Amino acid sequence: MATIVTTPSETGADKPASKPTRIYGLLAEFETPGDLMAAAEKCRDAGYRWWDCHTPFPVHGLDGAMGMKRTWLPWFVFGAGATGTLVAFLLQAYTNSWNFPMWAGVWVHGYPFLISGKPAMSLPAFIPVMFELTILFSALATVKLMFLFNGLPQLYHPLFTSNRFRRASNDRFFIVIEARDPKFLPKRTEEFLKTLSPVSIETVED
Repeated sequence: MATIVTTPSETGADKPASKPTRIYGLLAEFETPGDLMAAAEKCRDAGYRWWDCHTPFPVHGLDGAMGMKRTWLPWFVFGAGATGTLVAFLLQAYTNSWNFPMWAGVWVHGYPFLISGKPAMSLPAFIPVMFELTILFSALATVKLMFLFNGLPQLYHPLFTSNRFRRASNDRFFIVIEARDPKFLPKRTEEFLKTLSPVSIETVED
């Protein structure tokens, strides 16, 4: 398969010489998921750290081929859910079972409910609210931490300047090795990408 090398990108070529551009990374294009998987395994084995794959649909096993570790997000979500459970229990216990004042911006006071001789501290009666706050805290933590871990929202990305990259949402597959990678050397990294037999290699400017 022929390799086309495109350097620099069209958007960078028109910039004034007085404002030097900075390379974001090298973008390699592939035609099939199989080609991308094989290339990802070689990038992983080569020891690159700051690189990513872009596909128009989920590719099963790609995270393993990239050597990605399991995210810490489930543990944080579990902690948020447990916090919701505890908050719901303490809230109900204080408002329904305990009788002492507490400062919460203003003085508040518990008010035990005595209904037909039923116990004031009744865990089965607390379960609906505990369940709801567990789900609420978990859901909010999932969404907020997902955005935080992924660096979102991100209204601009250097890859958006590449015309070829537009096909990442249609029928092509891409690997980008970023210039901030400790092993990134423009010529050497370009030669490495050529060994992966891509359709094209393009220098992306920041």
